[in-house]
Amino acid sequence: MNKTIYLDNGATTKVDPEVVKAMELYHSKVYGNASSTHHKGIEAKRALEESRHTIAKSISAKDNEIIFTSGGTESNNLAIKGIAFANKHKGNHIIISKIEHDCVLNTCKYLEKNGWKITYCPVDKKGLISPVFLEKLIKEDTILVSIIHGNNEIGTIQDLDAIYKVCKKHKVLFHTDACQSYTKTNLSTKQADLITLNAHKIHGPKGVGALYIKKGTKIQNITHGGGQERNFRSGTENIPGIVGFAKSVKIARSSHIKKMTELRDYFIEELLKIPDTRLNGPKGDKRLCNNVNVSFRYIEGESIGSFLDAKGICTSTGSACSSHTLEPSHVIMALEKNPERAHGSLRFSISKFTTKQELDFALKEIKATIKKLRKISPLTKMMKKVL
Repeated sequence: MNKTIYLDNGATTKVDPEVVKAMELYHSKVYGNASSTHHKGIEAKRALEESRHTIAKSISAKDNEIIFTSGGTESNNLAIKGIAFANKHKGNHIIISKIEHDCVLNTCKYLEKNGWKITYCPVDKKGLISPVFLEKLIKEDTILVSIIHGNNEIGTIQDLDAIYKVCKKHKVLFHTDACQSYTKTNLSTKQADLITLNAHKIHGPKGVGALYIKKGTKIQNITHGGGQERNFRSGTENIPGIVGFAKSVKIARSSHIKKMTELRDYFIEELLKIPDTRLNGPKGDKRLCNNVNVSFRYIEGESIGSFLDAKGICTSTGSACSSHTLEPSHVIMALEKNPERAHGSLRFSISKFTTKQELDFALKEIKATIKKLRKISPLTKMMKKVL
């Protein structure tokens, strides 16, 4: 196999060496339990609260509005179930989009089976929510709207300001999953009542995330234990992970966004030169700086990905959390009910470590792979007969 060219940063990212270095101390020397009252525990507690302050400051939150979790999935579960359980006396209606991450979709399917009503808001052909249409879906018993900020598959960035304005007008709580957009876009507590964050999409460690909960929000805990994290998330805190999370936020730079945006636009332009190739999601500033998702006609994204993997190029057909299913991407299907487009889609997600040389090598192999697969594709032969 050739040198690995990693273009699956939407699934997870390489942990930055600076983050690894920052975490080492908390594995070997400052290893106390943050709930212990001796000096080792106090050291750990200090690191915990300093990290909390870093995360809070990054989105203009108060320190006590940040709850550490094991990652995006747990944060989304806590946000949605916590609001649902705590506010069921007010209503049982929740609105989400059709392009949410699987952990939000499956959380809502669980609630639906247990008496809650879920409305799935459609998106346009670029994956964008219409705040005007969203407002029409809000009812008297609506208690929560949850809309993903930067979509994990097609990179669409929603207008949180407009959505939150609608929710506040109707006194409905608003939650956003910002795992993919955190540190890559402007994000603040003025845009939502609850915000999901995580570390491993931003060159931090796996297994750690956070949930911002606006002060005064009525929410119920969904795990029970020793009462850590203001009783919202019991369990011994992952201090090394939390320290690493904070470090990854500290070293994030606007220059990284600029570099990724330039590489993204170059890659999209070159990919679209391949005949019968279509971009999924919007162009420009409404797209995550590191996301490229295209559909290749007549062939399946899964096949392309396998051929590229043999060349050392890592890509994805969608969310890593649902990559083992043969079902077409629900996100692409939400843009346009076209199974061929959904099955032919491939996601390339870059990082601050990605180079133009890597993209040029990938482009060469992609073009060769598309040519080879289309030659043997029964769909290509069928279309030639029709034409």
